[in-house]
Amino acid sequence: MRHPTDPGRYLMSRSRAPELVQPDDILEFTLDSQSVKPTDVRLYGERVIHGTIYQTRPDVNAVCHHHAPSILPFCISGTELKPVYHLGATLGEKVPFWDARDDFGDTTLIVATPEEGASLARALGANWIVLMRRHGATVAGRTLEELTFRTIYTARNAALQIQAHTLGHVSPLNAAETELAGEYNLRPGPVARAWEYWNVRLDKAEGTWRPKNANLRAKKKSPPKRKTKSRRRG
Repeated sequence: MRHPTDPGRYLMSRSRAPELVQPDDILEFTLDSQSVKPTDVRLYGERVIHGTIYQTRPDVNAVCHHHAPSILPFCISGTELKPVYHLGATLGEKVPFWDARDDFGDTTLIVATPEEGASLARALGANWIVLMRRHGATVAGRTLEELTFRTIYTARNAALQIQAHTLGHVSPLNAAETELAGEYNLRPGPVARAWEYWNVRLDKAEGTWRPKNANLRAKKKSPPKRKTKSRRRG
């Protein structure tokens, strides 16, 4: 995500499996994707994806690059990804494709150079998601919460679009519906509700979740203390 107090920098973990990332793993980078402080730890090779998008899109404050299984069939086949239900409207009206072959010929398919990152950012343009041929997707958001909401529901939209094709004709949202539903779903209320739910799921998975009123319920359930009468000595 973009640095909350310095828009000319962004924050990203060192190269590590996402489930293992700890607060100390978060590093600060310039928009040229150089570490602000010298470090010997391994860094993500594709961090230029994030830096170049932050350079070209000042309205974007969070970026996610992923390889969700439901998204990859579209990246492989070139089939257009369309919003097919109301929460899928966060895709936006258009989901562009980017193919590294067009600008760079045969590559490793890893977006590792500033030139490759800039090419991908141009393909994203003013949109919120870009599909990368034979690779994955890159998603943008104005906030971290919005980004998470869009990333999860666009992946679900992709799965539903594939399933619907097995039944026959697919009727996606039209342009007006996409705009209206997208604006509605990205209101503070729906995003905050989903964000709270995902946070609780994460806390439960890590074993750190406790209900807010757990202490209060525990006090109510505890048995009352017995009063003992003192005996008089004669």
